Amino acid sequence: MWPIYLQSLAGGAFIGLAAALYLILDGRIAGVSGILSGGLSWPAAGSLRNLAFALGIFGGPFIYRLAFGAWPASHIDASLVVLALAGLLVGFGARLGSGCTSGHGVCGLARLSPRSLAAVATFMTTAIATVALMNALGLT
Repeated sequence: MWPIYLQSLAGGAFIGLAAALYLILDGRIAGVSGILSGGLSWPAAGSLRNLAFALGIFGGPFIYRLAFGAWPASHIDASLVVLALAGLLVGFGARLGSGCTSGHGVCGLARLSPRSLAAVATFMTTAIATVALMNALGLT
């Protein structure tokens, strides 16, 4: 098994490669929230491309298993209700911010987009404040 930092480095490299290829080959920004929502509006223009991209994302653990010989380690302590609420809030935030961490954080910052810089600063500040509040309330 590779050290965890090498696994993370490989994952980040693959995300960057996928985003670059999507931009070069299709001329589109690889914003996962937009791609997933576009894949759900079948049959719209680009639905098949969006579905293929989403299948590639969900296929990641299988590729990980082939590369490292084991499933990725994960441990979730939250209840299903908390996870559902968190998912709804993330979806709301992605819709409100006109994009998600992949579109703004990976692709937007790489293109030096001022709008993406503002979006990333906003969601990072919100995330840090949320964790600090949860720690202060003993909810972690």
